[in-house]
Amino acid sequence: MVDVLALVEARLRTALGEPDARAAVTFLGTDRIEVLRFTDLDTSGTAPTGVVRYATLGMSAQPMADPTAVVADPVAGPRAELVLSVRAGDADTDKVLRPLAVLAASPQVEGLVVAPGASLDVGDPLWPGAPFTSVLVAEPGGLVEDLALDAPLDPVRFLPLLPMTPNEAAWKRVHGAGALQERWLASGTDLRDPARKSVSLD
Repeated sequence: MVDVLALVEARLRTALGEPDARAAVTFLGTDRIEVLRFTDLDTSGTAPTGVVRYATLGMSAQPMADPTAVVADPVAGPRAELVLSVRAGDADTDKVLRPLAVLAASPQVEGLVVAPGASLDVGDPLWPGAPFTSVLVAEPGGLVEDLALDAPLDPVRFLPLLPMTPNEAAWKRVHGAGALQERWLASGTDLRDPARKSVSLD
């Protein structure tokens, strides 16, 4: 059997560089989930600049199962990892590691199929002082390309996460993911700002 996670980590390194930190979380009854941190550094290679990215590693070890299926298929089914990008240095975003691991474990724990357009809520701020408790799952393929696996395995998709304020999450439930993204775009919202305010929803 192919080592899916080794291939996933290689793809992440190719797209994002070498991780400068990693943490592992194991929840009862689930596989181990790691979260890797990739930090853009200045030309000296020491000071963070630009964006820090957090990527899960472990969610794709098993395919996500249709919650209505009587028996989960151990081979076929969508596979994914999660990627969160925020501006470096403006908040203690490293505390997002556990919430990200919780979200990555949700297919195993809750039988969810995580797909673009979905909302994922952790119930608490994503990091200390964060105005966000949930994320919008965006379309993959931009930052990290899908990882094709040998048939019959589905490819691994790297799903970007866009933090949402509670007001944005409530508005999205009524109007849909596309409408919220259009609001963000029209307002020039910096979705990587770890302390941004809610977009105008009037």
